[in-house]
Amino acid sequence: MELIKNILEKVANGKGFGRCMKNVKLLSAGDGKCKAQFTVAEEHLNIGGFLHGGFTSTIIDCVSSYAIITHKTDPPPGVSVDLHVTFLKAAFPGETVTIDAETIRAGKNLVFLAVELTKNDGKDVVARGQHTKYVGLPFRQ
Repeated sequence: MELIKNILEKVANGKGFGRCMKNVKLLSAGDGKCKAQFTVAEEHLNIGGFLHGGFTSTIIDCVSSYAIITHKTDPPPGVSVDLHVTFLKAAFPGETVTIDAETIRAGKNLVFLAVELTKNDGKDVVARGQHTKYVGLPFRQ
């Protein structure tokens, strides 16, 4: 879990796109799983005033990537091949959203993950994600 905390901190405090993860708190990580949480704030909102789909997709990508790191894959965490998100319910400012990512299958080059975002202590599903990552040798141009 300490490794994932350090990675999340480095990503959130960096100069790149990962800065959007700065208010995400790691709850647990291990055995191909990762659980995190954040409170919906103004920086997470779309023009309609609720959780932005782009941020939802980003958090699914990031938290599932952290789950891979806790799984026995080498080299982690790879690159995204496919990311599918189903948006089920809006999340509004002040609501706490929990992200739960799980490695479903890790093959030689591909890892398949499932992610669920919930609010109201897991009673309401905000979004579900399926993420496929390539974890083989680095791509060559």
